[in-house]
Amino acid sequence: MNFLRPLAGTPLKVSALGLGTVKFGRNQGVKYPTGFDLPDNQTIIRLLARARELGINLLDTAPAYGSSEQRLGELLEHRHDWVIVTKVGEEFADGQSSFDFTAAHTRLSVERSLQRLRTDYLDLVMIHSDGNDLDIINHSDCIETLRQCQQAGLVRHIGMSIKTDAGGVLAAQLLDVLMLTWNLQQQDRATLAEATALNKGVLVKKGLMSGHLQSRGRDLVLESMQLNFSQPHIHSMIVGTLNTDHLEFNVKTANAVIARQS
Repeated sequence: MNFLRPLAGTPLKVSALGLGTVKFGRNQGVKYPTGFDLPDNQTIIRLLARARELGINLLDTAPAYGSSEQRLGELLEHRHDWVIVTKVGEEFADGQSSFDFTAAHTRLSVERSLQRLRTDYLDLVMIHSDGNDLDIINHSDCIETLRQCQQAGLVRHIGMSIKTDAGGVLAAQLLDVLMLTWNLQQQDRATLAEATALNKGVLVKKGLMSGHLQSRGRDLVLESMQLNFSQPHIHSMIVGTLNTDHLEFNVKTANAVIARQS
């Protein structure tokens, strides 16, 4: 990427494109248009090295991404050059997701992520919502437990990957960073407006619609990036791939869009 962007509400600087790592560790129960085999270690090592060369410094993972955290812990070099985002709340086992937002599980999840990622701190931990954003915020101990982990130095910043605008607006008032959906079919407008007003960090998920873009003579990757990067308060767009050619194409497209909008 041409430059790193300040992630509002934090001292972090992040690349305009982040690398999603679902495919590093999970190929069951995912919503991609085609199936895939999990990559071998060398494929991941090459992809991470190329991402770093291209200026990407943001990695997005989660316990729900199968073995993604463990594999990053084993294979990632130059840890301090990366901003690592992980999550709490969702687990994935035996082909099924389950959710637990209790204090005990939140603390366990943070400590397990530290062990799996082989790091002594997590840059950003986000609540992995099950869709009941308001209930999680108002009726669980998840946020308070994350704050305790933050005070203990285990976690530097906390946030939420939201599923509803109502939840996103409230989360923006309480947390450091929001992860929201912003693509050609869905834009979490109320959440982005509240995060902008409060100067909170914003990351985008599903910016390329999890690979479901269908072109009818249009460059939908280009249009998607124009849509995202036209918003000055969207700080990074998470895009997953296992293919270095795709990664290079995405970075080239993003750089071109950002250069034209500067």
